[in-house]
Amino acid sequence: MTPRSRSPRLRPLLLTTTLTLTLALTATGCGTEPAPGSQTAADRSSSAGPAPDRAELEARASAAQLVAEHVWVTEAAGYALARQSVGVLGDDGFGSVYTEPDGGQIRLSVERLPHADADCTDGPASGSTQEPLVACERDGEQWYRATESGHAYAREQGGLVVTLSGTRQEVDRATLRAAARAAHRADDYELDQVLPPAGEGAGRQPVERGDLPPVGDGAPNNDVGTSG
Repeated sequence: MTPRSRSPRLRPLLLTTTLTLTLALTATGCGTEPAPGSQTAADRSSSAGPAPDRAELEARASAAQLVAEHVWVTEAAGYALARQSVGVLGDDGFGSVYTEPDGGQIRLSVERLPHADADCTDGPASGSTQEPLVACERDGEQWYRATESGHAYAREQGGLVVTLSGTRQEVDRATLRAAARAAHRADDYELDQVLPPAGEGAGRQPVERGDLPPVGDGAPNNDVGTSG
């Protein structure tokens, strides 16, 4: 009986697969930290060890003036979270920026906003200084809007408007759409990565200025003592 040999057509596929895995492993060893959201919850629970302490996460969020349930994360090919960009928006919103090596930026914002800030069919929201819209359309579960210089995807979720935005010159629509679809509320593992470490949030509190008088219009007190 003639021995059966492997079909030659499979060999290029095997070589391609091996090369792809090699490149992927090399890339992960270059010192770059994957953006929050790049692993599934199941992956994190099986590889990251015990879940972070929820009470500690809540305390870190409070110290940074954030509401833990309003912290969202996303992912986009080539982009990573800029940790220094994480901060509060408005009274209890959340904002962050994802950047890529060439300078592109994707801004993520989670805020309590009017319906018009998600649904752009009636034009910019009341009081908005946004440029005139050149595009406004439904795209899946989200709304896509664009001006001459910028564009954004937005959706309403539990009383919040979640927006992913960027300039049209830096971020193409396909990349922005992918980031918008990947956006989700941060789980405990992601909160641990996004929130400032314990002790850092205190520096974000408003600073009380000693040169402001307790009464009057709040103008600085510029009186100079006898020592000059």
